[in-house]
Amino acid sequence: MKIDNDFDINAIGDDHVSSSSETPLRKDAFSISDSEKIESIKIDVKHILETLGLDLSDDSLKGTPNRVAKMFVNEIFGGLHPDKKPSASTFENKYKYGEMLVEKNITVYSTCEHHLLPIVGKAHVAYISNGTVVGLSKMNRIVDYYAKRPQVQERLTIQIIKELQEVLGTEDVACVMDAKHLCVNSRGIRDIASSTVTSEFGGKFKNKETRREFLDYIKLDTEF
Repeated sequence: MKIDNDFDINAIGDDHVSSSSETPLRKDAFSISDSEKIESIKIDVKHILETLGLDLSDDSLKGTPNRVAKMFVNEIFGGLHPDKKPSASTFENKYKYGEMLVEKNITVYSTCEHHLLPIVGKAHVAYISNGTVVGLSKMNRIVDYYAKRPQVQERLTIQIIKELQEVLGTEDVACVMDAKHLCVNSRGIRDIASSTVTSEFGGKFKNKETRREFLDYIKLDTEF
């Protein structure tokens, strides 16, 4: 969705609203290599810092443009590249385990696409097997892959669900995410106490009793 009105565009950013359930990528997003992207971004970061009045000949700052460029491409936005998508290996459910499987407290590190500030929180993911299971670490990797891109939390929650539904071949997948947005905590209203909770329930998880069971599991206080 494209909005021409500047006021509406600013309102979307300030209110942290998503305009699409898919990451808005240009068709030529991968027409140049990662190394070329790093070189280009490095120049842009240098220009931003110099415009702010910083002296990049200082030992502490001279390497910052390169560090930021590499961080953008290789780390915090690395999930934009489809080649980094986790392999979708699944296994036959030989144990015939037919109950809910929950992976809770998955660490989420993402970046708000409106202000490019961190989103930090936890994701809780569950599914009910229809004959296929996925390795536990794969669930964490899927969360991490979609988190490593400019995001809004609603979209991230939906993307995790859709990917697991495709991998497992079942609609019976659920995700709840609780995260703090530094674009709210450190700027604007500067509310350091609030967090944002999003949820998406597919298939059997739309059933009230099944959804309640999942929510009860993620409330368990697990200590080791």
